[in-house]
Amino acid sequence: MTGALPSQEIAALTEAGAVRAATPLAEGQIQPASLDLRLGRRVWRVRASFLAGAGHRVAERLDDLAMHEIDLTSGAVLEKGCVYLAEIAEALALPDDVAAVTNAKSSTGRLDLLTRVVTDHGTEFDRVAPGYAGPLYAEICPRSFSVLVRPGQRLNQIRFRRGDAVLSDAELAALHAREGLVAGGPAVIDGGLGFSVDLAPRDGGLVGWRAKPHTGLIDLDRIGHYAPADFWEPLAARDGRLILDPGAFYILVSREAVHIPPDYAAEMAPYLAMVGEFRVHYAGFFDPGFGHAAAGGAGARGVLEVRCHEAPFVLEHGQTVGRLVYERMAARPDQLYGAGLASNYQGQGLKLSKHFRA
Repeated sequence: MTGALPSQEIAALTEAGAVRAATPLAEGQIQPASLDLRLGRRVWRVRASFLAGAGHRVAERLDDLAMHEIDLTSGAVLEKGCVYLAEIAEALALPDDVAAVTNAKSSTGRLDLLTRVVTDHGTEFDRVAPGYAGPLYAEICPRSFSVLVRPGQRLNQIRFRRGDAVLSDAELAALHAREGLVAGGPAVIDGGLGFSVDLAPRDGGLVGWRAKPHTGLIDLDRIGHYAPADFWEPLAARDGRLILDPGAFYILVSREAVHIPPDYAAEMAPYLAMVGEFRVHYAGFFDPGFGHAAAGGAGARGVLEVRCHEAPFVLEHGQTVGRLVYERMAARPDQLYGAGLASNYQGQGLKLSKHFRA
């Protein structure tokens, strides 16, 4: 079957040696339609972001671009504004008919950690060619906060695909008619399912958060530990609009509740400059069952990780800021997002990463 591989097929890939690691997979590492990737022991501070390029290995490029090597065994600080390349504990030996795509985990994106996967011979970030055999690396660039990292932490996730099962607009419209993919706004379908920003909450409360420019360190192992006010400025509703400052990072929320039915997965489409001078996401995977009522997710909205670029930009309530591309699963996962899993963001509204107190 074509489509995104479900949890049981990811487990089978691992058992067949297509996913390899020196230590067994940890509990909860396999998600409904993806696999969490763990940091390895070594990370390099590098002069610049890079791709290996066709015919080249990442290790060869490190010989030229690495500034120094860091051992993560006892933990290490990755400093805001610097670029690092880290070993990933998992390596791949994919079948010829299986490709993969990677993305930052939700908690990673909400901390403004720009992280992308790099492969040997790769000419694109976050893309793994069919049949790829070799190591994986994570480029990590903390943008707003310096972070303390250790081996085994999970910043990235990988989704395996067999063939192309992306839904056409006609198929997406039919699925919405059957399942109800959005609520709280119209279904805008054009190259995917559009979603807009909520800047006029019914309770008149916060519309989002803006990262403070000078803060302390975030230890990625500390869950529910940090006071939001130490790292974020709350943004109140004001006339349904928000002026984005160049270089600033915001956590906002979609106006629409989003639904991913059990036999489908979704990914946020790449940034398009035509919608404005900002980027609307860093973490882009939505697993089967997100926002699904039977999995406890009714009313779940998409959290938007927004960074403004060159010029100040006025964002208006209800303005379309991105789109979700839906694809079929190769089979229904054994478990859905939120159903029996420790899913941090099922049923969410406006929410910071799991590291902050409610």
